[in-house]
Amino acid sequence: MTSAKWSDEAWAAISPLFRRITGHPFLTGLTEGTLPRENFHFYLTQDALYLNDFSKALAGVAVKSQDQSVTEAFLNFAAGAFAVELELHRSYLGRIDPAAEPTPSCLLYTSFLHRQLALAPLPVAVAAVLPCFRIYQAVGEHILAQPRRPHNPYQSWIDTYGGEEFAKSAASAIAIADSFADETAPALRPAMTRAFVLCSKMEWMFWDSAWRMETWPV
Repeated sequence: MTSAKWSDEAWAAISPLFRRITGHPFLTGLTEGTLPRENFHFYLTQDALYLNDFSKALAGVAVKSQDQSVTEAFLNFAAGAFAVELELHRSYLGRIDPAAEPTPSCLLYTSFLHRQLALAPLPVAVAAVLPCFRIYQAVGEHILAQPRRPHNPYQSWIDTYGGEEFAKSAASAIAIADSFADETAPALRPAMTRAFVLCSKMEWMFWDSAWRMETWPV
C-alpha cells in the first residue's frame, strides 16, 4: 500500500484554515472587485517587504541544499519573486514607498522563515516556505472558479496567481517538499507539518492585517 504524500497530509491539516482564508473579507472583496484600494495598496506594500525576505529564504534553501536540481529550482524561485511578483506590485503602486516598514504580522512571518532556515533541518525550512506557493496557487484557482466580475481592478493579480506559470512553480515546490519528506527521518515529518501549518496561519494573518491596515500598537 502506497503511503500518502506528505503534502496531501499537510494540506488536509490546514483544510479548515483554508476555508477561513477564502472566506476572509479581504479576499472576498478582491474576488468581487469591491476591496477598497487603500487596503489593496497596503497589502501590496507589505507583500513587497515580505517578498524581499522570502526571496532570501528561498536563496538560503538553494545554498544549503546538496542536490543541484533543488538548488537550481530554489534559485529560480528566488529570482521569480522579483521578476514576476514585484513587477505586479509596481503595476499597481508605481513604486514601493522606501520608508515603508513591516507590520507586526509581516515581521513575524519573515522572522519565522529566517529562523527555520538558520536553526531547523533543511526539510523543515522547505516546509515553511511552501504555504506561500501552495496557498496562493489555491487561492488563485478558487477565485478564478467564481463568476468573473466585469472590470475587476484586481484581475491581473488574480490571473497571476491563478495562471499556469505560477501553478508550475507551486507544483515544483510541492514535489521538492515531498521528496524531502520521503528522504528524511520519519520523526521529522511532524516538524515539517508544524512549520507548514504555522506559516499557513501567518498567511491568514497577513491578509487580515491588510484588511485591518495593521499598525504597531505602541
